[in-house]
Amino acid sequence: MNDHRARIAVFISGSGTDLQSLIDASRDGRLSGEIVWVVSNTKKAYGLTRASDAGIETFVFRLNKYESEEQAGADLLANLKERQIEYIALAGYLKLLPSIVVRAWRGRIVNIHPALLPKYGGKGMYGHHVHEAVLASGDTESGPTVHLVDEIYDNGRILEQAKVSVHKDDTPETLAARVLEAEHRLYPKVLDKLIKGEYNQHHD
Repeated sequence: MNDHRARIAVFISGSGTDLQSLIDASRDGRLSGEIVWVVSNTKKAYGLTRASDAGIETFVFRLNKYESEEQAGADLLANLKERQIEYIALAGYLKLLPSIVVRAWRGRIVNIHPALLPKYGGKGMYGHHVHEAVLASGDTESGPTVHLVDEIYDNGRILEQAKVSVHKDDTPETLAARVLEAEHRLYPKVLDKLIKGEYNQHHD
């Protein structure tokens, strides 16, 4: 039996609750991988504290620290390769990954989005903006989507979704809380299946 555990980098921008769900799943055996690096685009992200508390190396990746986007992408690529990262999971990361990184890990980068794509995706559709749009539409269902990442926001191939009912008295906050619970169940499961090769990779 192959007991290799995939080396995973998680990218965050905020509180890191999805990161925590992946850390927990890795530690209790539901995720066939180990989170070895956590990257944030802001040093204020509480997810960095979660990572440090779990003994995971962290890195703040800010484009303004570099002379050009190309230099930034090259440095990020080098850091990922140095740490022998096999999979990248975006968990509330609000920036586009450098295209050089997307190309190098194509088919091995996933993102979780707090709505049922392809609706409610794209630039600016994150956090409360997504839940406000769902409620304004009158849709009766929402829920998280896990998809492969390409060079366009929320555009890659959908791997799995989880349905969450929208209640008539929902606010963006109450809907967000239920969707988040579903995210924490869905994300480790989908990432584990991707690592195990359970998704057909003939296209992404």
